Amino acid sequence: MLSPHALTAGSIFVLALGVVALRLHALDGRGAAGAVVLGIFLLWLGGVYPFLAMMVFLMIGVAATKYRFEEKVRRGFSSKSERVRGLGNVLGNGLAVVVFLVVEMITRQDIFWAATFSAIATVNGDTLASELGKVFGRRPRLITNLKPVKPGTNGGISLPGEFFALVGAALIVPFALPLTSHKLLMGAAIVVGGFVGVNLDSLIGATLENRGITDNNTTNFTASLLGGLVGALTFTALGG
Repeated sequence: MLSPHALTAGSIFVLALGVVALRLHALDGRGAAGAVVLGIFLLWLGGVYPFLAMMVFLMIGVAATKYRFEEKVRRGFSSKSERVRGLGNVLGNGLAVVVFLVVEMITRQDIFWAATFSAIATVNGDTLASELGKVFGRRPRLITNLKPVKPGTNGGISLPGEFFALVGAALIVPFALPLTSHKLLMGAAIVVGGFVGVNLDSLIGATLENRGITDNNTTNFTASLLGGLVGALTFTALGG
Protein backbone atom coordinates (compact mmCIF):
# COMPACT_ATOMS: atom_id res chain seq x y z
CA MET A 1 0.00 0.00 0.00
CA LEU A 2 1.24 3.49 -0.76
CA SER A 3 2.23 5.89 2.01
CA PRO A 4 -0.11 8.84 2.69
CA HIS A 5 2.32 11.22 0.96
CA ALA A 6 2.64 8.97 -2.08
CA LEU A 7 -1.12 8.53 -2.24
CA THR A 8 -1.64 12.29 -2.08
CA ALA A 9 0.90 12.89 -4.84
CA GLY A 10 -0.63 10.10 -6.90
CA SER A 11 -4.12 11.52 -6.45
CA ILE A 12 -2.96 14.93 -7.70
CA PHE A 13 -1.41 13.20 -10.71
CA VAL A 14 -4.65 11.30 -11.38
CA LEU A 15 -6.62 14.54 -11.18
CA ALA A 16 -4.27 16.13 -13.72
CA LEU A 17 -4.70 13.16 -16.03
CA GLY A 18 -8.48 13.47 -15.76
CA VAL A 19 -8.26 17.10 -16.82
CA VAL A 20 -6.03 16.17 -19.77
CA ALA A 21 -8.44 13.41 -20.85
CA LEU A 22 -11.29 15.91 -20.68
CA ARG A 23 -9.41 18.55 -22.66
CA LEU A 24 -8.43 16.01 -25.32
CA HIS A 25 -12.08 14.89 -25.57
CA ALA A 26 -11.10 11.31 -24.74
CA LEU A 27 -13.64 11.41 -21.88
CA ASP A 28 -16.68 13.57 -21.21
CA GLY A 29 -17.14 15.38 -17.88
CA ARG A 30 -18.75 12.52 -15.98
CA GLY A 31 -16.34 10.05 -17.55
CA ALA A 32 -13.32 12.11 -16.51
CA ALA A 33 -14.65 12.48 -12.95
CA GLY A 34 -15.32 8.75 -12.76
CA ALA A 35 -11.86 7.97 -14.11
CA VAL A 36 -10.27 10.17 -11.44
CA VAL A 37 -12.17 8.42 -8.64
CA LEU A 38 -11.37 5.02 -10.14
CA GLY A 39 -7.69 5.91 -10.44
CA ILE A 40 -7.50 6.98 -6.80
CA PHE A 41 -9.18 3.73 -5.73
CA LEU A 42 -6.66 1.75 -7.80
CA LEU A 43 -3.75 3.53 -6.12
CA TRP A 44 -5.22 3.09 -2.67
CA LEU A 45 -6.20 -0.55 -3.05
CA GLY A 46 -3.46 -1.94 -5.27
CA GLY A 47 -0.62 0.55 -5.44
CA VAL A 48 1.21 1.71 -8.51
CA TYR A 49 1.24 -1.42 -10.70
CA PRO A 50 -2.52 -1.91 -11.28
CA PHE A 51 -2.77 1.85 -11.78
CA LEU A 52 -0.05 1.81 -14.43
CA ALA A 53 -1.68 -1.15 -16.16
CA MET A 54 -4.98 0.74 -16.36
CA MET A 55 -3.11 3.80 -17.61
CA VAL A 56 -1.66 1.73 -20.43
CA PHE A 57 -5.15 0.42 -21.19
CA LEU A 58 -6.51 3.98 -21.32
CA MET A 59 -3.77 5.20 -23.65
CA ILE A 60 -4.00 2.16 -25.90
CA GLY A 61 -7.78 2.43 -25.93
CA VAL A 62 -7.73 6.08 -26.97
CA ALA A 63 -5.12 5.42 -29.66
CA ALA A 64 -6.93 2.35 -31.02
CA THR A 65 -10.26 4.18 -31.09
CA LYS A 66 -8.82 7.17 -32.94
CA TYR A 67 -6.88 5.00 -35.41
CA ARG A 68 -8.54 5.51 -38.81
CA PHE A 69 -11.62 6.66 -36.92
CA GLU A 70 -13.13 8.65 -39.76
CA GLU A 71 -12.77 5.62 -42.03
CA LYS A 72 -14.53 3.42 -39.47
CA VAL A 73 -17.38 5.95 -39.21
CA ARG A 74 -17.62 6.33 -42.99
CA ARG A 75 -17.86 2.58 -43.47
CA GLY A 76 -20.45 2.23 -40.70
CA PHE A 77 -18.20 0.28 -38.34
CA SER A 78 -18.25 3.00 -35.63
CA SER A 79 -20.29 6.05 -34.72
CA LYS A 80 -19.05 9.53 -33.86
CA SER A 81 -20.39 9.11 -30.32
CA GLU A 82 -17.74 6.44 -29.67
CA ARG A 83 -14.92 8.99 -29.91
CA VAL A 84 -15.66 10.38 -26.43
CA ARG A 85 -16.14 7.87 -23.61
CA GLY A 86 -18.49 8.43 -20.67
CA LEU A 87 -18.97 7.25 -17.10
CA GLY A 88 -20.63 4.01 -18.14
CA ASN A 89 -17.61 3.06 -20.21
CA VAL A 90 -15.24 3.88 -17.35
CA LEU A 91 -17.20 1.72 -14.90
CA GLY A 92 -17.72 -1.06 -17.42
CA ASN A 93 -13.99 -1.35 -17.96
CA GLY A 94 -12.77 -0.69 -14.42
CA LEU A 95 -15.30 -1.86 -11.86
CA ALA A 96 -14.32 -5.55 -11.96
CA VAL A 97 -10.70 -4.53 -11.37
CA VAL A 98 -11.72 -2.69 -8.20
CA VAL A 99 -13.72 -5.72 -7.01
CA PHE A 100 -10.71 -8.01 -7.37
CA LEU A 101 -8.39 -5.48 -5.71
CA VAL A 102 -10.69 -5.29 -2.69
CA VAL A 103 -10.56 -9.07 -2.34
CA GLU A 104 -6.77 -9.09 -2.78
CA MET A 105 -6.42 -6.39 -0.13
CA ILE A 106 -8.39 -8.57 2.31
CA THR A 107 -6.82 -11.95 1.50
CA ARG A 108 -3.29 -10.98 0.37
CA GLN A 109 -3.20 -13.93 -2.05
CA ASP A 110 -1.52 -13.96 -5.46
CA ILE A 111 -4.55 -15.57 -7.04
CA PHE A 112 -6.37 -12.24 -6.81
CA TRP A 113 -3.47 -10.41 -8.44
CA ALA A 114 -3.99 -12.87 -11.28
CA ALA A 115 -7.70 -12.00 -11.29
CA THR A 116 -7.02 -8.26 -11.18
CA PHE A 117 -4.60 -8.18 -14.07
CA SER A 118 -6.61 -10.70 -16.09
CA ALA A 119 -9.58 -8.34 -15.85
CA ILE A 120 -7.40 -5.49 -17.15
CA ALA A 121 -6.01 -7.79 -19.85
CA THR A 122 -9.59 -8.57 -20.90
CA VAL A 123 -10.62 -4.95 -21.44
CA ASN A 124 -7.31 -4.10 -23.07
CA GLY A 125 -7.48 -7.08 -25.42
CA ASP A 126 -11.13 -6.39 -26.17
CA THR A 127 -10.46 -2.77 -27.10
CA LEU A 128 -7.62 -3.70 -29.44
CA ALA A 129 -9.58 -6.59 -30.98
CA SER A 130 -12.65 -4.42 -31.47
CA GLU A 131 -11.08 -1.21 -32.76
CA LEU A 132 -8.31 -2.72 -34.88
CA GLY A 133 -10.33 -5.76 -35.87
CA LYS A 134 -12.79 -3.40 -37.57
CA VAL A 135 -9.96 -2.17 -39.79
CA PHE A 136 -7.97 -5.34 -40.45
CA GLY A 137 -10.57 -8.07 -39.94
CA ARG A 138 -12.26 -7.83 -43.31
CA ARG A 139 -14.37 -10.98 -42.99
CA PRO A 140 -15.50 -11.39 -39.38
CA ARG A 141 -17.80 -14.20 -38.37
CA LEU A 142 -20.30 -14.41 -35.53
CA ILE A 143 -18.77 -16.33 -32.65
CA THR A 144 -21.90 -18.42 -32.05
CA ASN A 145 -22.39 -19.85 -35.56
CA LEU A 146 -19.41 -18.60 -37.60
CA LYS A 147 -21.68 -16.95 -40.17
CA PRO A 148 -20.19 -13.87 -41.91
CA VAL A 149 -21.19 -10.54 -40.33
CA LYS A 150 -20.36 -6.89 -40.90
CA PRO A 151 -17.24 -5.56 -39.12
CA GLY A 152 -18.25 -3.97 -35.84
CA THR A 153 -21.15 -6.38 -35.25
CA ASN A 154 -21.52 -7.46 -31.63
CA GLY A 155 -20.01 -10.93 -31.33
CA GLY A 156 -18.07 -10.73 -34.59
CA ILE A 157 -14.60 -12.29 -34.50
CA SER A 158 -11.76 -12.53 -37.02
CA LEU A 159 -8.22 -13.87 -37.09
CA PRO A 160 -6.70 -10.36 -36.91
CA GLY A 161 -9.07 -9.55 -34.06
CA GLU A 162 -8.02 -12.67 -32.16
CA PHE A 163 -4.37 -11.75 -32.70
CA PHE A 164 -4.94 -8.25 -31.32
CA ALA A 165 -6.83 -9.74 -28.38
CA LEU A 166 -3.81 -11.90 -27.54
CA VAL A 167 -1.41 -8.99 -27.90
CA GLY A 168 -3.61 -6.75 -25.76
CA ALA A 169 -3.72 -9.34 -22.99
CA ALA A 170 0.04 -9.95 -23.13
CA LEU A 171 0.81 -6.22 -22.84
CA ILE A 172 -0.59 -6.22 -19.29
CA VAL A 173 1.63 -9.05 -18.03
CA PRO A 174 4.75 -6.99 -17.14
CA PHE A 175 2.82 -4.88 -14.61
CA ALA A 176 1.88 -7.93 -12.53
CA LEU A 177 5.29 -9.59 -12.37
CA PRO A 178 6.83 -7.41 -9.62
CA LEU A 179 3.96 -8.43 -7.30
CA THR A 180 4.57 -12.19 -7.29
CA SER A 181 7.30 -14.78 -7.07
CA HIS A 182 5.33 -17.03 -9.46
CA LYS A 183 6.19 -14.94 -12.49
CA LEU A 184 5.80 -17.53 -15.23
CA LEU A 185 2.52 -18.82 -13.81
CA MET A 186 1.22 -15.30 -13.35
CA GLY A 187 2.08 -14.32 -16.92
CA ALA A 188 0.42 -17.42 -18.35
CA ALA A 189 -2.69 -16.93 -16.22
CA ILE A 190 -3.11 -13.30 -17.31
CA VAL A 191 -2.74 -14.11 -21.00
CA VAL A 192 -5.21 -17.00 -20.75
CA GLY A 193 -7.66 -15.04 -18.60
CA GLY A 194 -7.50 -11.98 -20.82
CA PHE A 195 -7.80 -13.89 -24.09
CA VAL A 196 -10.70 -16.01 -22.85
CA GLY A 197 -12.31 -12.90 -21.39
CA VAL A 198 -12.21 -11.15 -24.77
CA ASN A 199 -13.96 -14.08 -26.42
CA LEU A 200 -16.51 -14.24 -23.62
CA ASP A 201 -17.17 -10.57 -24.35
CA SER A 202 -17.87 -11.55 -27.97
CA LEU A 203 -20.14 -14.39 -26.83
CA ILE A 204 -22.12 -12.09 -24.53
CA GLY A 205 -22.31 -9.52 -27.31
CA ALA A 206 -23.62 -12.07 -29.81
CA THR A 207 -26.30 -13.34 -27.44
CA LEU A 208 -27.37 -11.03 -24.63
CA GLU A 209 -26.31 -7.68 -26.09
CA ASN A 210 -27.78 -8.33 -29.53
CA ARG A 211 -31.08 -9.12 -27.80
CA GLY A 212 -30.99 -5.90 -25.79
CA ILE A 213 -30.50 -7.69 -22.46
CA THR A 214 -27.14 -6.01 -21.86
CA ASP A 215 -25.49 -2.93 -23.31
CA ASN A 216 -21.85 -2.42 -24.20
CA ASN A 217 -20.89 -1.27 -20.70
CA THR A 218 -22.51 -4.17 -18.84
CA THR A 219 -21.06 -6.56 -21.39
CA ASN A 220 -17.59 -5.15 -20.71
CA PHE A 221 -18.06 -5.45 -16.95
CA THR A 222 -19.34 -9.01 -17.14
CA ALA A 223 -16.59 -10.12 -19.51
CA SER A 224 -13.83 -8.52 -17.42
CA LEU A 225 -15.23 -10.13 -14.27
CA LEU A 226 -15.33 -13.53 -15.98
CA GLY A 227 -11.89 -12.99 -17.52
CA GLY A 228 -10.53 -12.23 -14.06
CA LEU A 229 -12.06 -15.41 -12.67
CA VAL A 230 -10.61 -17.46 -15.55
CA GLY A 231 -7.20 -15.95 -14.85
CA ALA A 232 -7.49 -16.82 -11.15
CA LEU A 233 -8.56 -20.39 -11.91
CA THR A 234 -5.74 -20.77 -14.44
CA PHE A 235 -3.21 -19.51 -11.90
CA THR A 236 -4.45 -22.09 -9.38
CA ALA A 237 -4.58 -24.91 -11.93
CA LEU A 238 -0.97 -24.23 -12.94
CA GLY A 239 0.15 -24.57 -9.33
CA GLY A 240 0.12 -20.96 -8.17
